Amino acid sequence: MQMGEIHHNVRFVADQVYSRAGGLERLADLYIPATKSVPPPAVVWLHGGGWRFGDRRLAPDLRKFAQQSELAVVSIDYRLSDEAKFPAPVEDVKTAVRWIRSVANKFGLDADRVGLWGSSAGGHLAACAALSGDDQFQGEEYSEYSSAVQAVVDGYGPTNFGRIDEDRAAMPPLGTDAESVAIGHVLPAGDADSFESRLLGTPVGCSPREVELADPVHYVRGECPPFLILHGKADSLIPCQQSQYLFEALNNAARDATLVLFENLQHGFFNNLIQPRERYGAVTVYRTARRAIGTNWECNSDEDISSIIRSFFRTYLTI
Repeated sequence: MQMGEIHHNVRFVADQVYSRAGGLERLADLYIPATKSVPPPAVVWLHGGGWRFGDRRLAPDLRKFAQQSELAVVSIDYRLSDEAKFPAPVEDVKTAVRWIRSVANKFGLDADRVGLWGSSAGGHLAACAALSGDDQFQGEEYSEYSSAVQAVVDGYGPTNFGRIDEDRAAMPPLGTDAESVAIGHVLPAGDADSFESRLLGTPVGCSPREVELADPVHYVRGECPPFLILHGKADSLIPCQQSQYLFEALNNAARDATLVLFENLQHGFFNNLIQPRERYGAVTVYRTARRAIGTNWECNSDEDISSIIRSFFRTYLTI
């Protein structure tokens, strides 16, 4: 078993090469509970940053999350838009899932149970990777392993590029969270230099086919993993309607999904999971009628966000 630094009952293994896509080493950090008697499931953390900024260290306290949840967390770098265009980062996510399965015995992980947890751009990539088919965005590495995941937490990720500008029109200026500050002034999605257009490699307004390929809502199908979608109603960078589009698509497809809206939260709240519960404002929970076989999970809106996420993953990754 690969060793690493153990602190607060979590083994930290840094700088593992999970891919060499594009001829460069793509790195992952692992946070593995050291007290588990059985191999823990793994959750892949996908950072935000408009597909252009950030790395695997733009994250909440993943060591604490691993300790409290008794789940392993794998935080990855993925190719950013100044280096490669869509679907390269989705390929990286799927490659990371397959890599985890390939090294599960080495690190003491449960290869059969893998989840995705994404913030903003990372939420978009998580949804694309989880909803796209086995023959889409696969890459070439570890092809003998499956890219399928068993649960997804999507935080305020864009899901319908063609409607982002109209959704933003009624929102106040950007917030002061780490991701919004890093991103700064946001150009309209239709602008050739916008984050969305840079990801696609072509202006959003001129590229309906490329937009459709990058929209998670277009990949919702008969079989897909359970989703927990969280969004702040005060989010002006990615308005909460974007999460509602995905939830509605999952509901219409009779899939297992929960949407949680927080009245007062802005963008990037995954990176500040310790903020007091009273700052959330009113919490509204929407639930599809469909339940995954063997589960009856319900979101407890009185819990803090970290507890909600832990409860969701522990339910769906341990059934």
